[in-house]
Amino acid sequence: MVKIDLITGFLGSGKTTFIKQYARHLIDSGKRIAIVENDFGAINVDMMLLADLEGPNCELEMVVGGEDYDCHKRRFRTKLINLGMMGFDRVLVEPSGIYDVDEFFDVLHEAPLDQWYEIGSIISIIDARLEIKLSRESDYVLTSEIADAGVVVLSKTQLAKDGEIKATVAHMNDALAAFHCDREFVLGRDVLASSWEDWNDEDYQKIEAAGVSLHDHLKLPIFGNGSFETVFYMNQSYPEEELRDKIGALMADPSCGNVMRIKGFMKREDGSWYEANATRNRIDTVPIEKGQEVLIVIGEKLNRQQLNRYLGVDPLTAQRTEDMK
Repeated sequence: MVKIDLITGFLGSGKTTFIKQYARHLIDSGKRIAIVENDFGAINVDMMLLADLEGPNCELEMVVGGEDYDCHKRRFRTKLINLGMMGFDRVLVEPSGIYDVDEFFDVLHEAPLDQWYEIGSIISIIDARLEIKLSRESDYVLTSEIADAGVVVLSKTQLAKDGEIKATVAHMNDALAAFHCDREFVLGRDVLASSWEDWNDEDYQKIEAAGVSLHDHLKLPIFGNGSFETVFYMNQSYPEEELRDKIGALMADPSCGNVMRIKGFMKREDGSWYEANATRNRIDTVPIEKGQEVLIVIGEKLNRQQLNRYLGVDPLTAQRTEDMK
């Protein structure tokens, strides 16, 4: 059977960065793998960040969009059926940062996938500086993404201040308790806080073998009701400092809605590209080899008119979808 890993985690946690390193370990150890970017949005920019992994031992696949939640689920199932016949050793699935992990289990329990795949590990990537004041809906998403994880890997630990890591683990446990889950995470046992740059093959082998730890929790009907939204801005270009200023301003303005994540690619005047990646904790702009002129705003109860005002965009050029239809 083909082992399949789910690498989940809240918005901006660093899932794609983790997958690049984890996938490189698997490839270097002789495994033939496929990576499935499983997103609910109409555009998946993370595929571009993984492009350098593609080769004889690594295939990149994408599942995006869909008229509704069930349509997306069917597309995911069809993609796994196709991959199941191609002889991979391991399949890595990276979903949207707002994801119902039940979908992963539901799809894998259907024939013929239940005969072809076995779960390897569920790995949840959480920012070590997790925002403490999250909405109830966001805490529910966090609960869904960590409750069954074999291991939680904290990202950006080198940026965390004293006490932030412990506060993040405490928030995880508080969220679980709020949704009647009896699981409790312990730093150093099922929560890893060491820097990924220091990991060796033995550390990655532990991740491979982390498995899954099933725990029930209260279910809320937030997936599919439009609680989380995505707005796409196409063919726009801003100088880096100007974009950083715009992002900082709109994230600080509650009239824009609860803006949780902004990501995308922009072209400079000299033709080179840079990647933008922002949460309320941090705004990063870094050079990238190639990209696509797109900016994606993700959040709760977004006010498109206000976002357009900050970004200087005619409303007709902005496209909107629900992140969870």
